[in-house]
Amino acid sequence: MILGMFFHILAAVIWVGGMFFAHQMLRPAAGPLAPAERLPLWRRVFERFFPVVWGAIVALLASGYAMVFRGFGGFANLPLYVDLMQGIGVIMMLIFGHLYFAPWKRFRRALDAGDLPAAQRQLDQIRSIVGVNLVLGLVIVVIGATGPFWE
Repeated sequence: MILGMFFHILAAVIWVGGMFFAHQMLRPAAGPLAPAERLPLWRRVFERFFPVVWGAIVALLASGYAMVFRGFGGFANLPLYVDLMQGIGVIMMLIFGHLYFAPWKRFRRALDAGDLPAAQRQLDQIRSIVGVNLVLGLVIVVIGATGPFWE
């Protein structure tokens, strides 16, 4: 259980913390840059961050479901807070999958074509999606930290 918690917490902190940094710190700091500088910067950031998110998703699923069976004895025995984390987490993963396979793909295509306005539109969509996932991630962190005390 401790090993599962280690990987689960680490993966969640990396994903949620990365979203917080990108959305609340990097985005405002990069805003004044000219599009020809800002958009390639975001591409380099996402090219480094998105594989980490995929790794975090694998770690969250593997550690989470290992704990479901080893720590709780299966799905029938899960407390409410674990069900909530699981449900919201799956929604976050689906949202990230959409972000990765739709606006991220269109962003790269537009940037490669030199269509900066189209790339900016996709970046704006990515920002909105990350904002939603950030809120969901913060909710899960609070649920995970407080859930064991809900009794």
